[in-house]
Amino acid sequence: MMGYYILIGAIALVSWLVSNKLKSKFKHYSKVHLSNGMSGAEIAEKMLADHGIRDVKVVSTAGMLTDHYNPQNKTVNLSEGVYNQRNASAAAVAAHECGHAVQHAQAYEWLTLRSKLVPVVSVTSGLSMWVVFGGLMLGAASGAGLGRYVAVAGLVMMGMATLFSLITLPVEYDASNRALAWLKAKNVVTPQEYKGSEDALKWAARTYLVAAIGSLATLAYWAMQVFGGSRD
Repeated sequence: MMGYYILIGAIALVSWLVSNKLKSKFKHYSKVHLSNGMSGAEIAEKMLADHGIRDVKVVSTAGMLTDHYNPQNKTVNLSEGVYNQRNASAAAVAAHECGHAVQHAQAYEWLTLRSKLVPVVSVTSGLSMWVVFGGLMLGAASGAGLGRYVAVAGLVMMGMATLFSLITLPVEYDASNRALAWLKAKNVVTPQEYKGSEDALKWAARTYLVAAIGSLATLAYWAMQVFGGSRD
């Protein structure tokens, strides 16, 4: 188990570093005020309108970096610091979340696939580790093949969460690309403001990349334990 704790510790450290960098970037670019004077909410509404999307609402939600698009009720949820603010960070986040709304409206295949996995992952993600560990303990105690089958079932469940993390990558990167392309094409931001929005979105995307790598590494570790790797 020592190897697992080292792996989890390393992943947690990298995740913390990237998250802190993201927060510092958004804080920095929140000081780059938009010359057009538009708030995050106004930018979101304009991007939706420019794409002919009339059935999505832009609403304010509590918290910091809690921004998200909800395909169930078709709402672009912007945190308080984005909804009312008029800076490069707010422009980046608002446009990014609208990028997801555009994906939904255009039936972007990766978003569709991720949405189909949500109900499965919501059930299996919390159980997978226990099933794998239980299978390994059962196999060690009984010496029978039943433990191996249970552990493999847990790996399959864990694999679904890893697949979800990997599919999330193209969804998030595409939403950022759509956002940046629109900001530039419509001259919503100046070149300096655009650079700030671009840099902020790059760091936001890296949080998803770290999560995907961490999920894949965890899956690989437990697969080695189940299929005969070292049991330290």
